[in-house]
Amino acid sequence: MSNDATSITATAIRNANTRKKAVIKIPATKMTRSIVQIPFEEGFLKSVAEHKENGKDFLDVRLKYFGKKKKPYITTIGCISKPGLRLYCDRRRIPEVLGGMGIAILSTSHGLITDREARRKKIGGEILRHIW
Repeated sequence: MSNDATSITATAIRNANTRKKAVIKIPATKMTRSIVQIPFEEGFLKSVAEHKENGKDFLDVRLKYFGKKKKPYITTIGCISKPGLRLYCDRRRIPEVLGGMGIAILSTSHGLITDREARRKKIGGEILRHIW
């Protein structure tokens, strides 16, 4: 069993989208806060709030849907780098997801940032997720 916080967060979002849930609860850590904050800032999530329950911190993530059939804004959230295989890219090889329609989340020396921000700052890093 893996204790990879990024994959647990991605799986929770993917499963909630499949079930068309409005709110999910994720354990709050520095990594999960950053992983959830980036899609929120990019407009893929409705809201992110933090609360304590029995002395532990949790994130309440509200998912975003559109239309009467509640189609999710996040159609795919893919795991790129895994604990068994880390994938890194330099500043010249940062992938562009769906021609700029999606985002890639990179772990860099400047923290977790999107692919656009990494290109602007001219830094590379580990590719964690693709979201579109």
